[in-house]
Amino acid sequence: MPPTEPWLDILYQDKDIIVLNKPSGLLTNPGRDPELADSLFSRVKADFELAQLVHRLDLSTSGVVVIALRRKAERELKRQFAERLVKKRYLAVVAGKPAPASGSIDWPLTVDAEQAPRQKVCLQTGKAAVTHYRVLQQLAAAALVELLPVTGRSHQLRVHMLTLGHPILGDAFYAPSPVLVAAPRLLLHAASLQIQHPYSGKTLEFTADTDFVTASGKLNWPEPQFNF
Repeated sequence: MPPTEPWLDILYQDKDIIVLNKPSGLLTNPGRDPELADSLFSRVKADFELAQLVHRLDLSTSGVVVIALRRKAERELKRQFAERLVKKRYLAVVAGKPAPASGSIDWPLTVDAEQAPRQKVCLQTGKAAVTHYRVLQQLAAAALVELLPVTGRSHQLRVHMLTLGHPILGDAFYAPSPVLVAAPRLLLHAASLQIQHPYSGKTLEFTADTDFVTASGKLNWPEPQFNF
């Protein structure tokens, strides 16, 4: 069952937009199956009839989501996402010791036709996908990393870190068994989102805390016991 407490974790709201902290385990938008009707968007839509979705987070990913409350706001926000004007910052816990401790990943992605909706790196048919990463804290078998995606491909951060050799803890799609069971949820969190307000044009940045990082920016999770 999707989490219900709080029903909506609202970070900011005005007449044009509402910004929320989506929990892991809640869909951003409803699925086709009636059992998948509950979602962040459907909860917002119940209170704001004209609400429109402009971007998504995976079911298992937590963090900042902005939803337009008016049609003009929707068009402007979609333009910003399409033109890559939105700045996104994620936090993740990955297996192993990324080396170098910072860098850029530029591997094109496409759907894995034999295992959809999984994605894969494909130099021939993949769409451009770029992620900057930086290790924030290194433990013996895992690391807390900052991820700055330039593009917004499906599963981009998960596949990029996997291909780099460092899958994200709790990733049911891509992590090998020891890395999957090291966490009861995907340890990937959309920590901040920077946009231009669709009406005023003012730069706004929204941040959301997560359970696996302390207020001081350190890992708040038991150190994994696997060898990786």
